[in-house]
Amino acid sequence: MRLSSKIRFAVSAMIDLARHQNSGPISLRVISSRQNISLSYLESMFSQLRQRDLVASSRGPGGGYSLGRDARVITVADILDALEELPYMYPEDNREQAIPYLATNELWNSMNAKALEYLSSVRLSDLISKIPLSSMHFEESHSQPFKKHGASPAVVQPTLPLNVPNSVFALGKMNSGRA
Repeated sequence: MRLSSKIRFAVSAMIDLARHQNSGPISLRVISSRQNISLSYLESMFSQLRQRDLVASSRGPGGGYSLGRDARVITVADILDALEELPYMYPEDNREQAIPYLATNELWNSMNAKALEYLSSVRLSDLISKIPLSSMHFEESHSQPFKKHGASPAVVQPTLPLNVPNSVFALGKMNSGRA
């Protein structure tokens, strides 16, 4: 079974939301930036996720999205279901018309049922627990463009040694001994 890009992006966005749920609502622009997913694509997906109560939205300053349910309750299968991408189950009726396909239908139905059973057992909280703590701290400190109250984080400029050339021409002069 191969999952579509839409599902992979939705799961990544939901993991991002779950990882940062203690920071309050998160804008799709921030998720888009952190996950490198198109903002319009996220808007479409989150509209569907909101209809299934997997996410909740809030408007106004400081608004954005948060999980609609606890991360321990939301499964990957819930996300697939919200985006209407559940594995196709071949109908058992019309057997006479599908005689050439009967041998494989049972195989595909069984495989899809096993995949769905597995995805129903994987919760967002399980996925978050597999992410190393060090990467979570790095992302939180470097990915958020603004702090919670709208203040811009201090930008730390690396200090350069004074004898570093500021152009290719200065570098050439330094190397030729004319600096």
